Amino acid sequence: MSITNETLRLAYEQSIQVIEQVRKVIVDKDTVVAKTLMAILANGHILIDDVPGVGKTTLALAFSKAMSLDCKRLQFTPDVMPSDVVGFTIYNKQTQQFEYKAGAALCNLFLADEINRTSSRTQSALLELMEERKVTVDGVTRELPRPYIVIATQNPIGSVGTQLLPDSQLDRFTICLSMGYPDKASEINILKGRENGDPLDTVNPVISGRHIVQTQQLIEGIYIDDSVYDYLMSLVEASRDNANLRLGISPRGSLALMRMAKTSAFLRNRDYVTPKDLQFVFLDTCAHRVVLTAKAKAETDAVTVLSQILEQVPTPSMKKVSV
Repeated sequence: MSITNETLRLAYEQSIQVIEQVRKVIVDKDTVVAKTLMAILANGHILIDDVPGVGKTTLALAFSKAMSLDCKRLQFTPDVMPSDVVGFTIYNKQTQQFEYKAGAALCNLFLADEINRTSSRTQSALLELMEERKVTVDGVTRELPRPYIVIATQNPIGSVGTQLLPDSQLDRFTICLSMGYPDKASEINILKGRENGDPLDTVNPVISGRHIVQTQQLIEGIYIDDSVYDYLMSLVEASRDNANLRLGISPRGSLALMRMAKTSAFLRNRDYVTPKDLQFVFLDTCAHRVVLTAKAKAETDAVTVLSQILEQVPTPSMKKVSV
């Protein structure tokens, strides 16, 4: 898809309309809303890691309404089975054939609520559909609809009844966000907004799944200069060489970082990436992918280590970036 100023402008305006609709429900969390949209437009998946009751599920539902997406929600509990996620086949006596019954994940936007409360076996059922946008049941592989987005929520690891997500699954989430508690004024606005009904009812659809796919294709063509590519890889390699990290940023993480930087540029109505775009998305895109050494876990955390990398790696001059 060729990029012109007109196509960028129209796609940009539609994306801003989505943000405005979601902001009717999610109060004073503009950065979280923007980065969630960025991950969707980067053809990625979102993990929201936070305490209960701060609006994680509401955020996902608001995006599904604003984008006219077929959304299904599955509450993950210890008794949820892989077949609940991907579906199963059952024998039909009348037709004398096996029939496929779709699981909850077959939709445009799959909301995996409290994903870390289910078993590792059920969590692993998400690996293929997140990476390849396919599901395989009894040897038959089926394509998932486009666009396809997983928004998963999880409670902090210290909560009773939760378990760690495997590193292979964490690496499939494009970003990991935390919403946090609202400040006093914001929470008062939230309370007032609930006096006359559910604010989700006020969210209007402004784009369709077809528009999302078109915008994703448009963003793929956003320009990245070689000096910015070099800066991206310098950040990645610094994570792999860091003494505090047992596991650095993977090639899948590098790809996610590139795509998120492109969507950052897009939401700034630009058709080229700058180093500041990489810096804006670096922590949310990479902190959940790295693994600290045993010694470092007692002294620091992933965000602190990656923040130090951002400070230490030289930022290329914009004079060297061709646009």
